[in-house]
Amino acid sequence: MQQVLKQIGFIDSFKGQWRAIEQKENQYLKQLKHLATIESTGSSTRIEGATLNDEEVEKLLKSVKVSKFKSRDEQEVVGYYEALDVILDNYTEIRLSESYIKQLHGMLLKHSQKDTRHRGQYKNLSNQVVANYPGGKRVTIFKTTEPHLAGKEMEELIGWTNAAFEKEELHPLIIIAAFVYEFLSIHPFQDGNGRLSRLLTTLLLMQHGYHFVQYVSFESLIEERKKEYYKTLISGQKNRYKPAERIDQWALFFFGSMVLLISKLEHKYQEYSKTGGYLNGRQKKLLAFITRKEPVKLADIVEATGLNRSTVKKDLAYLLSENNIARRGQGKSTVYIFKP
Repeated sequence: MQQVLKQIGFIDSFKGQWRAIEQKENQYLKQLKHLATIESTGSSTRIEGATLNDEEVEKLLKSVKVSKFKSRDEQEVVGYYEALDVILDNYTEIRLSESYIKQLHGMLLKHSQKDTRHRGQYKNLSNQVVANYPGGKRVTIFKTTEPHLAGKEMEELIGWTNAAFEKEELHPLIIIAAFVYEFLSIHPFQDGNGRLSRLLTTLLLMQHGYHFVQYVSFESLIEERKKEYYKTLISGQKNRYKPAERIDQWALFFFGSMVLLISKLEHKYQEYSKTGGYLNGRQKKLLAFITRKEPVKLADIVEATGLNRSTVKKDLAYLLSENNIARRGQGKSTVYIFKP
């Protein structure tokens, strides 16, 4: 309990500090938000088995007006991006309700052809939480609420959550952690529950003043800690519907992830602040790529960004002259790294 209180205190302290940064209308926040949105979209879909990397996700979203998608991965990526965009733009006007959650599920699976029949509707077949790993390996994590009980349990969960927020007897972060755990345990929809749980996490955090989550990817952190993510869910689920059911391990994971998220955001913000206002949009994008993927070669940058080779070379020379990056090696072995 002491550890939980300490983590919550740290998170709330940072929330206040970040509010002051946002109020300055800082020039770097727009770029951080863009990168976080790309990372969140890529990570959340990869957790469920998609294979597109962040560069491929960004390239796809630039041509998001296309009417046909080459793969299910592309359908899921665009659906997640559009649903996340709606949340970030409208979170103040959204009330947590069954109808909205169903609507959000419909947005999430809007482009998914195989999900047409059940999008926006609670499940009518039993489902399980399955972890997808590289190489196609799938592992069943835990069983979920039976279809005939899903509606009732969702109604109870949403009622409890809204009432708990209104009473203010529990800290909002504790309520959010409990909501996410219960939502995943119920797994109310036939598909898309994991992705939807992460969208709802962002919605609830934004609604309760944790606006910094839009500038750094919570989903990316979950992807990095995937094994621990599932392990903590299992720790509670193994005693589902029993007096011994506990979510303490999940809560510690959730709050610990937010602490790590803050550390990542602070590091990224310092990196972007260091670039100064003299970099144009293209140069900032190039610097962000080097920071994220270092060490990188000239060819890597050209391939990932789609920029002209000559333009990239000029921008690299400028970044070197401004001491933003460093060069290592010679000739074809030359690589570029971020210079803190």
